[in-house]
Amino acid sequence: MNPKSTLTLLSALAIATTTAFAADRPHIILMLADDLGSRDMSHRGSNISTPHIDQLASRGVVIDPFYVQSVCSPTRAALMTGRYPIRLGMQCSVVRPWASHGLPLDERTLPQALKESGYTTAVVGKWHLGHAIPEYLPLQRGFDKQYGHYNGALDYYTHKREGGHDWHQNDQPNYDEGYTTDLIGREASRIIKEHDPGTPLFLYVPFNAPHSPYQAPDEHLERNKHIKDKIRQTHAGMVTSMDDAIGQIVDAASQRLPREDTLIFFCSDNGGILRAGSNGDLRGEKSHVYEGGVRAPAIMVWEGTIKEGSVVKEPLHITDLYPTLLGLTGTSLKQEKSLDGKDAWATITRGRRSPHEYILIDSTPFRGALRMGDWKLIRNGTANANVPTSLGEDKWELYNLKTDPYEKNDLHQKSPRDFQRLKTKFQELSGQAVPPHIPPSGLPADFEVPKIWGHFE
Repeated sequence: MNPKSTLTLLSALAIATTTAFAADRPHIILMLADDLGSRDMSHRGSNISTPHIDQLASRGVVIDPFYVQSVCSPTRAALMTGRYPIRLGMQCSVVRPWASHGLPLDERTLPQALKESGYTTAVVGKWHLGHAIPEYLPLQRGFDKQYGHYNGALDYYTHKREGGHDWHQNDQPNYDEGYTTDLIGREASRIIKEHDPGTPLFLYVPFNAPHSPYQAPDEHLERNKHIKDKIRQTHAGMVTSMDDAIGQIVDAASQRLPREDTLIFFCSDNGGILRAGSNGDLRGEKSHVYEGGVRAPAIMVWEGTIKEGSVVKEPLHITDLYPTLLGLTGTSLKQEKSLDGKDAWATITRGRRSPHEYILIDSTPFRGALRMGDWKLIRNGTANANVPTSLGEDKWELYNLKTDPYEKNDLHQKSPRDFQRLKTKFQELSGQAVPPHIPPSGLPADFEVPKIWGHFE
């Protein structure tokens, strides 16, 4: 065989090996919105145009009901570990800028696990899992690359929270100028375009949009001028901006990463805020344990593997992503800490029943919710997750979501057996909770805001 033929054969073998490797371990792009209502997308009936999210929905599967936590940090903690926030001390409130806690350092995180299978890992966007010590920062939790912010509710233009700078690259201060959603879209796309397709990529893109403060570029306000209420119009503009960034990211992936080797996932971290967004007819909103606060329809796309335009109506939970992704990438699930999430791949792709006997939606010292089959138990449903105080005497509610998806008909007195069955399980799980971290809800008088959040030099 002449040298040229040998070279051609070696090249073909290299391509075949790379393709097989990528197919066994798909590139994973996991995008998370912040405070997006379950009806804030046009394919869900919204008057906000979201063509790029809609396209993802048409290309893959919509999972609904898909449960998350009712506020930001607990959802992110559950996603990163596959474990309920009660195991992590993160079941109450969010990680405040002045909080001293973060995701426990003895937890195995999703990016740490995927690195064991050869993945390059990157996070672009909002972290919100601790920044008080260097060990809490993303590069210490399994990410090779980082870009974005540590806190919630930062200014979209100045990138400040409480006057301190909060924009970083690889856990060092970064001073890129621009609207945060645009910067997140640009950086995530750059990482994809510069990535070697022969190495599996895990890219986590947690947007801060459309979380407050309500700020949107003029061009996106103009695109939503049909909405007359100013807060709703601004919220819509923020959703439009995020949809554009998602389109940019998906386009970069389509150009650089083979579609048949790329899994894309999208959902919100909690329900929407009714003053700005919409959860449709679902009861409640962000910070509540009613369906409007904890149900965030999810989208998963993997061309050639997941059926286009399909729908999963079996209840799944954000913790399920951890074992599901590790399972389909061949990553070991052996670890010291037990998982609450279940491998849901058969449910997502083959129409199997939910792998859950129950889903603990929330449990704190002052409220909670549990789903078992069609039944949902609620303790103090109007209690706000970000104001962790007792409401006095407990108020219990029980709903059959099959016949009453909007939680209008409380059956806890009419169905005492089911009520007691769920209450017993709820109390059993609540008894397993570790003490929660509950930082002050407001800036403490003696707290000195740093010039740069999470910078220790």
